[in-house]
Amino acid sequence: MTNTASTNPWPAVAGIAYGGDYNPEQWPREVWHEDVALMRDAGVNLVSVGIFSWALLETSEGVFDFGWLDEVIDLLHANGIAVDLGTPTASPPAWFFAEHPDARVVQRDGTVMGFGSRGMASHASPAYREAITRIAGELARRYADHPAVVLWHVHNEYGVPVGEDYSDRSVLAFREWLLGRYGTLDGLNDAWGTAFWGQHYTDWAHVGAPAAAASVVNPAQRLDWFRFTDSQLRACYRAERDAIRAHASQPITTNFMANQHWGMDLWAWAEEVDVVADDHYLWAADPEGEIGLAIAADLTRSLGGGKPWILMEHSTSAVNWQPRNIAKRPGEMARNSISHLARGADAILFFQWRAGRSGAEKFHSAMLPHAGTRSRVWREVVDLGAKLDRLAELRDSRVTADVAILWDFQSFWAQDLEWRPSVDVDHKERVRAYYERLWRDGITADFVLPGADLSGYRLVIAPAQYLLTEADAANLTRYVEGGGTLLVSFFSAIVDENDRVHDGGFGAPLSGALGVRVEEFLPLREGGTCTLDWRGENPQELIADIWQEDLEATGAEVIATYLDGPGAGKPAITRSRHGSGLGWYVSTRVQNAGMRTLMDAVYADAGIVPSGLPEGFEVVTRRGTDADYIVAINHRDDAVSLPASGVELFTGADVPETLEVAPGGVAVVRSAPGGGGGGRPRT
Repeated sequence: MTNTASTNPWPAVAGIAYGGDYNPEQWPREVWHEDVALMRDAGVNLVSVGIFSWALLETSEGVFDFGWLDEVIDLLHANGIAVDLGTPTASPPAWFFAEHPDARVVQRDGTVMGFGSRGMASHASPAYREAITRIAGELARRYADHPAVVLWHVHNEYGVPVGEDYSDRSVLAFREWLLGRYGTLDGLNDAWGTAFWGQHYTDWAHVGAPAAAASVVNPAQRLDWFRFTDSQLRACYRAERDAIRAHASQPITTNFMANQHWGMDLWAWAEEVDVVADDHYLWAADPEGEIGLAIAADLTRSLGGGKPWILMEHSTSAVNWQPRNIAKRPGEMARNSISHLARGADAILFFQWRAGRSGAEKFHSAMLPHAGTRSRVWREVVDLGAKLDRLAELRDSRVTADVAILWDFQSFWAQDLEWRPSVDVDHKERVRAYYERLWRDGITADFVLPGADLSGYRLVIAPAQYLLTEADAANLTRYVEGGGTLLVSFFSAIVDENDRVHDGGFGAPLSGALGVRVEEFLPLREGGTCTLDWRGENPQELIADIWQEDLEATGAEVIATYLDGPGAGKPAITRSRHGSGLGWYVSTRVQNAGMRTLMDAVYADAGIVPSGLPEGFEVVTRRGTDADYIVAINHRDDAVSLPASGVELFTGADVPETLEVAPGGVAVVRSAPGGGGGGRPRT
């Protein structure tokens, strides 16, 4: 009898999983045997199969051909390689759209999207829902008991490249969703503030999608549309997941794009998967892409509640879809991979195994590149496989953090809507700025929702919490009252869940914790800067830009004031004691040199000590039951000595007191429990 309940939250792969997307259908059969032999040489133990194979698996509606897939899965199993079996529903076949033209996605301007690319059909289409559950169910029925299949991979990168759908069917579904959310038209009108611009509704049939209009569309309607779209995509995922679960017991997941695709509320998605998985690609224009990588890895770990997660895709070298696709330098692939592992990944996978000769991604790098096995990339792939094999004991160890950063997708959606006070205010930039200071100071961080349990953190940072509910504000206030240190950046706590300015004005829900009142925003002109008089320890002048506020300290201590600009003489940075804790408010964008001064003062309040290691030397500790694992990644051009004791796992060498890590090198030291750095256990 087939099991019908998930019994294992992690794929049945020994040690650290290593491999990537495998697309054998793009190659003749004789290449398959070469592939599996080379996979064994590289140490590959897990590959994802079938993700874009719908047209070859279901050749017409209800007609299936699994023969070639049977052969591939059997071949992989015979060579000791496990399978992450994908459902191919991100790219419906040509026959599907020919038979169901009303399932095509409609863009906001009314354009009907055609066939010939990737991307799902309308998430509201009954034909699409029926088709995805049919093929997911057939795959599960056939392969649920195959010993090679250890994981199910539903769809691919939901919301990419298309998530929103403005078709007639989607509009009907939107009305149903709104009825469930608000119950009555009176509730809808109140939430959307439809008295403005005469938008009051008297009939549900008049409520539509926020399609392109003459001017800015109601922001509350836009925000609900994002929520609706997210819930629709998640419903499609659940339909496939449940069709698989009717036959199969292996864990089921889908691949997120944390910190790269913002159209999904991944906190809600994380509740739906058995194990969190993420795709991450360096942004080539970022000269310090390793910091963006660390953000994505920490966010992914946080989404999964700290449990081990799967790096489902990253690249061995250049990608193909950015304006300038920069190749990775020697050793960079290993640094990227080990950084993900350091921050909680127990699987390191790539897109893709063999570089394709045709199609839109033929210039995307691969584990087996066009240059073949005589290439540097291949040698590094083999070397990485050997390194990961030596790190098998890290599996299921955990990362802990003293600092949490608020990350709220719904707040980001709202902030990104039109007609905000300044185009220079960017939540992505603010999160990166505060995270980057932590990263440079060697301090590991989690990401959390503002309503989460914050009691285990010494410091909570709100870099860009534009939307904040009253309940979440109360949670943050309780955190401060209980002894925590909270830092809030400007343009936070401005609106409620309906994008409505809080009663009492800007920032009102946090006025108790912060001891300030914001009277007016004072954004600067393009290119404008200002000077702050820092009155804290080591008095000095700090440079800031883009934003000031007419700020009143109602109970807070003024730490810095504006020396010039529209807010001259007003408080710029404040510190307030509330209950047993402290609330910091930063009403401007302090530039880089000043961020060190600011954060050193905040660290002192929170009882946090920076690592003191050189910038660009990344150290994170994973904690196991019997040992700690200090993972060091040197992004610098010079060697760095790391204070540590134990055994270096790549070489097996004893480390009595210090370990020298070569320029561009990586090292992992097994040490006694509690002896590592990078993040202390929570208190």
